[in-house]
Amino acid sequence: MHESPSPSAVEASRQVRAVVGRLRRRLRAASASGDITPGQESVLACLSSHDGMTVSDLAAAEGMRHQSMTTTVTPLLELGLVQRRPDPEDGRRLRLALTAEGLRRVEEGRQARGEWLAGQLQDRCTEEERQTVIAAMSILERLAHD
Repeated sequence: MHESPSPSAVEASRQVRAVVGRLRRRLRAASASGDITPGQESVLACLSSHDGMTVSDLAAAEGMRHQSMTTTVTPLLELGLVQRRPDPEDGRRLRLALTAEGLRRVEEGRQARGEWLAGQLQDRCTEEERQTVIAAMSILERLAHD
């Protein structure tokens, strides 16, 4: 059983959550393409890591209802970013996969986000501050892994 967190732990928690939220929004804006929603970008990212998911798999991964995920996926199919493939083990089931264009969009988004953040760190931080960020990330990484 954990004892009550110290005031510094509570404050660190609040600050990390606030900064991570703002950083996620800025990173999302850095790679926004305009023709797909953040939820659709999330689906593309999920499929880039787990090729061949069903709509139900995606809904569970994103914490959505099946019907809502169908509504999210349909425009991606129409834009040619995602395709349906028959399940090799169950021909009645369809699996989703990125098309070459979908994969290109995911990779471009990752590159845009990485370039934006690296540019911000270069332009707005000293070398000492960048080293502090690197050290802090190792601590946060430790917390993120059980």
